[in-house]
Amino acid sequence: MAARPRVFATQSIRLAGTTEEVVVGGRDKFHLLPKAFEGVQQIGVIGYSSQGHAQAQNLRDSLFGTRIKVVVGLRGGSSSFAKAEEAGFTAENGTAGEMFDVIAESDLVILLIADAAQAKLFQEVQNAMKPGSTLGLSHGFLLGHMKNIGASFRNDINVIGVCPKGMGPSVRRLYVQGKDVNGAGINSSYAVHQDFTGNAHDIALGWAVAIGSPYVFETTLEKEYLSDISGERNVLLGGVWAIAEAMNDYYVGEGMLPQEAFAASAMSITGPISETISKEGLLAVVGGLPESERGMFFRTLYLSYRAALPVVEQIYNEVKTGREIANVIDQTNALEKYPWTRVDGTKMWRTGEQARKGNTQVPLDPCTAGSYLGIMMAQIEVLLANGHCWSEIVNETIIEATDSLNPYMAARGIDYLIDNCSTTARLGGRKWGPIFRQMVVGDVMPKVRVTQLPEDFVGWFYNHPVHEALRVCGQFKPSVSIAVQ
Repeated sequence: MAARPRVFATQSIRLAGTTEEVVVGGRDKFHLLPKAFEGVQQIGVIGYSSQGHAQAQNLRDSLFGTRIKVVVGLRGGSSSFAKAEEAGFTAENGTAGEMFDVIAESDLVILLIADAAQAKLFQEVQNAMKPGSTLGLSHGFLLGHMKNIGASFRNDINVIGVCPKGMGPSVRRLYVQGKDVNGAGINSSYAVHQDFTGNAHDIALGWAVAIGSPYVFETTLEKEYLSDISGERNVLLGGVWAIAEAMNDYYVGEGMLPQEAFAASAMSITGPISETISKEGLLAVVGGLPESERGMFFRTLYLSYRAALPVVEQIYNEVKTGREIANVIDQTNALEKYPWTRVDGTKMWRTGEQARKGNTQVPLDPCTAGSYLGIMMAQIEVLLANGHCWSEIVNETIIEATDSLNPYMAARGIDYLIDNCSTTARLGGRKWGPIFRQMVVGDVMPKVRVTQLPEDFVGWFYNHPVHEALRVCGQFKPSVSIAVQ
């Protein structure tokens, strides 16, 4: 059995009738990092895209003045060398190099290349690693792929995960914003899949604290990829895109002007709905609506929840069986023949550009809110039924959306993130988003004015344990809000 953490003190918290052991990060813990990284002289960050650039810089800044060197590893000729050099990672000062050379020299190898590239290169990566070194992953996708093909990790290395609950730019931006604020950053889960050296827990927690995570909870790599891959297809990306487009079209059909319809749909989700949840919780959305609009909210919530539940269950099962992961590999390979199209060229998103630049009034719209929270509640129920801890449920479903992804979509557009996120998320959003869109168009809005609520539904929502779990998790959130220019 893996040894438990020794360096960072854990804190017991009660979440909706369960107890979890978490680690509270912060800059006041940085002096413990050399002890946590016992046996680690060099950390190799492999890849310099979204998570790579953020984690490499945060690790370097947190470990400044220690014996531990952070080196970026990239494929020969990669255009990312220029980006890394801008941040001070260069071959000349020994902090950048060819990826397999860096892997061979590093004691902790943080593999942050694209999921499909990990699936293609994982055996070469393992072969290059030193015995007793540690392989670090920020996503469990590779484990899911290896299960599909019957592969396994080398038994003479540690395998750990530290998985920030937000985009790479958020990981870096909050770290920089919070330089004078203890505990500012993006929450992370961590997992120890294989502990060869006996201190894998300490290394994982040291990594999480060093990238700025204010709150770190334990999971498994399998649970991480199940919640993460399914979550980005549901409420985090595919669902939010679907609701925005469906509600926009509905309101245009009801006679709203295009900019007003966009404000009541896309901008309502990424603006007042998201902000209200982030600051005050899900129940505050109801409190923020006039009494006259609450009946419409609850009817939309009920219809959306009931319609979304089988879709969310299907997505989770597709990930669990490995079919969704295999599909990502297949579709990634197909991109060489059939390049990406973009979603940002439609009239709705062009209207949205003008709406976000102007002084458009953005309502907390009851139907948009009900549709959004319906998918959210469906995901919460599916993750809960499949044994995920409350920290994972709340962070993957709510906090990652309201504190990382939605602020970016508010600033740059939902369409921007659909067209510029990771390949795995982008493929998933495009595959499942249209299903959620049709759900809102066909199963929710046509019935919303005539549906009678079951007697116990409003009570079910008000008394759901997620509200208490979110309240407790919210106490550990960053003390600054992300600012996106």
